[in-house]
Amino acid sequence: MKRKGSAVWNGSLKEGKGTVSLESGVLKDAQYSFKTRFENGKGTNPEELVSAAHAGCFSMQLSAFLTEDGFEPTSLETTSEITFEDGEITKSHLILNADVPGIDKDKFDKIANKAKENCPLSKLLNAEITLEYDLK
Repeated sequence: MKRKGSAVWNGSLKEGKGTVSLESGVLKDAQYSFKTRFENGKGTNPEELVSAAHAGCFSMQLSAFLTEDGFEPTSLETTSEITFEDGEITKSHLILNADVPGIDKDKFDKIANKAKENCPLSKLLNAEITLEYDLK
């Protein structure tokens, strides 16, 4: 399986601008620039996209591991907070709200941390990955 994303950049770093798109078409020509990356301007940025991808990847991996152990999650809501400093992503902090009927906290903790370590994007990132969660 291969997936594609693309980017077009025009101009210098600070004055230039670009667009990013996904092969699926879900994201097409989304604007990004120096301001969206470093000054909270309107548009997206690479770190925001990585953050969403990591949250989605972790949630799916957690669901798979829970199902393998006989638990069916009702809801897994994950946010990833990416820390970008000195030109690199140094941390992804996963914040999870989970509703998993019938599981105890110790079992959930073991499975959630296994998912944190084993989702493909966690393996890809050369960064500290932390997890906090609220289990219903």
